[in-house]
Amino acid sequence: MGFLFVFLVALLCLAVVGSCYASMPAEIYWNSVFPNTPMPKSLQDLLGRLMKLPGFTKTENRATFLPRAVADSMPFSSNKFSDILKLFSMEPKSAGTKVMKQNIDNCERESIEGEDKYCATSLESLIDHSVSRLGKKIQVLSTEVEKETKVEKFTIGKDKTDVYRVPLVGSDGTKVKATAVCHKDTSAWNPKHSAFQVLKVKPGSVPICHFLAKETNVWVPN
Repeated sequence: MGFLFVFLVALLCLAVVGSCYASMPAEIYWNSVFPNTPMPKSLQDLLGRLMKLPGFTKTENRATFLPRAVADSMPFSSNKFSDILKLFSMEPKSAGTKVMKQNIDNCERESIEGEDKYCATSLESLIDHSVSRLGKKIQVLSTEVEKETKVEKFTIGKDKTDVYRVPLVGSDGTKVKATAVCHKDTSAWNPKHSAFQVLKVKPGSVPICHFLAKETNVWVPN
């Protein structure tokens, strides 16, 4: 059913100052494009609120989405990396610089077979790309705390990937509607991928399944 897309949201700024909100607010833009699809809480948490990471319940302060006008005004490429460091007054050897470089390198790496990779710098650009590939009749699946559901299965990517939503209960009684992904064809993956190292298997030999953290979303056609 459709395609599986990996959307890597590249967030470069930790705070926004000045009057940079002339563009349509992201939440209103979502509603204008997807009037019948509620925005998942995992994306709402990126609109200037707290975000629970890692895993399902731990709360941390994280960078949030920037308005499109702000994001589009910033350089975002490896050949302009020195300009990015100057813009944010960052030291070349700082921890933040290392993370930023890793994000940009990941965005610029060549896609593997079966992967449609796109780095969105704003929620609006993520929405636009999703519509261009999936249309407006979509579902956005994510892990949500304190909700229950029956087991649901979605098959995407020409039968190469299965997505499940599974009810889980933690040892403290916390209820989670968890999203899990099973990659049935891993033959094109890097043999050094951590999944192969942990499971001690080879690419293409067995499906690789994993739960998704709360901030990760899977977009599927409805």
